[in-house]
Amino acid sequence: MAQKKTTKKAVKKTSKATPKKVAKKKVAAKKVAKKKPVKKKRTPNPAFMKPMEISEELAKVVGSKPLPRTEVTKKLWAYIKKNKLQDPVNKRDINADANLKAVFGGKKKVSMFEMTKLVSKHLS
Repeated sequence: MAQKKTTKKAVKKTSKATPKKVAKKKVAAKKVAKKKPVKKKRTPNPAFMKPMEISEELAKVVGSKPLPRTEVTKKLWAYIKKNKLQDPVNKRDINADANLKAVFGGKKKVSMFEMTKLVSKHLS
């Protein structure tokens, strides 16, 4: 009978595998909480803080004295929430009452993003 020649690959497969070295567990060093640097207060852009003249239509909602844009938006939202003009299903929509309809150019329903665009026409 013919003898089979064994190749190196076959020898490696049949030979006993050497036991793997067991890695030692490393002890994790305790993390020390780093002190966060104190954040400086942001200074608002002066353009936003400049008092603007308010049109008669918008004055019925937010008052007649000149206010910065940020304050106009705050007072407008306070008026909307107080009179429950925000659409209960889609909170992004505002249902206009008689005073807001004049500000919104006669529209009954306006999105909050469109509202800022329409209100800016009443500021100078």
